[in-house]
Amino acid sequence: MRADETTESTSAGSGEHAEDIDVLVLGGAGVDTIVYVPELPLPYADSYMIDRGIRPRAGQTGDFVALGLAALGLRTHHLDFLGEDPEGDLVRALHRDKGIALTVIPQPAGTKRAVNLVGPDGRRLSLYDNSRGRPADRFPEDTLRTLAAASRHAHVSITHPCADALPVLREAGAGISTDLHNWDGENPYHEAFAYEADVVFVSATALTDPRATMRRIAERGRAEVVVATAGAEGAYLLADGELTHVPAAAPPGPVVDSNGAGDAFASAFLFGRLGGEPPRRCAEYGALAGAYACTVPATESAALSRDALLARAATGR
Repeated sequence: MRADETTESTSAGSGEHAEDIDVLVLGGAGVDTIVYVPELPLPYADSYMIDRGIRPRAGQTGDFVALGLAALGLRTHHLDFLGEDPEGDLVRALHRDKGIALTVIPQPAGTKRAVNLVGPDGRRLSLYDNSRGRPADRFPEDTLRTLAAASRHAHVSITHPCADALPVLREAGAGISTDLHNWDGENPYHEAFAYEADVVFVSATALTDPRATMRRIAERGRAEVVVATAGAEGAYLLADGELTHVPAAAPPGPVVDSNGAGDAFASAFLFGRLGGEPPRRCAEYGALAGAYACTVPATESAALSRDALLARAATGR
């Protein structure tokens, strides 16, 4: 282990053996500050009174995927950069409290953070601080190779410097998934992730033609499965050359926040895939987990358990 590297592990450590890890989650660790606003878009005003508080909460995309996977019983290990700051402490505490193994690479620029404005209908506007990194940042190759060799699968966030880790993950033989989030289908930054992963998730929000983009990902890259999530409209699944629609699942309670729904979908989909389920069933698992996530307030971190997911899948709700 290098001098600039620390490991904080609650369920796995530096002595992993082959396939001791079900899923290695790469990147996407950080803190969101949640602000509930009266409407979105928020009209200009000199000030607003926020009666529900302004609260920082550990949990960005990688954290939420790791949380979802661990709740479903998968052996999960998270690798990312964190600062020695209060935000980094929140992320460390989340992993410790949830029993998720965490390997930390020190980040002098500080822990990734964002401000999320959440409207009354649960929609979110995220203001992401992209200053919490350095262009020259790279994961230590020895650490990355060790963790990849011990993993059945790697889920790669699109945060820097995860793209540079993709060749090492591929060489290690782990399956790879990624979430392109609100890609517009054109930004070249996302292409390394889109064309290198075996399973690709993307939000349909910014896509002018989701079906065409999904087919392009499959044709140009390695993807065996492409999923475009579309919120209340469900999701589109491309597998074995066939594109189908997967209906949205009914939320088990009032919808209060959409933050983390896509991460929950990805976690449950991967749970099904690693369990040998067909793609359609995996997507149905994802829809159920995503619907549950919409009932969890943005200030909290909770995920659907394995037993709850399987029970809801058995009843179709």
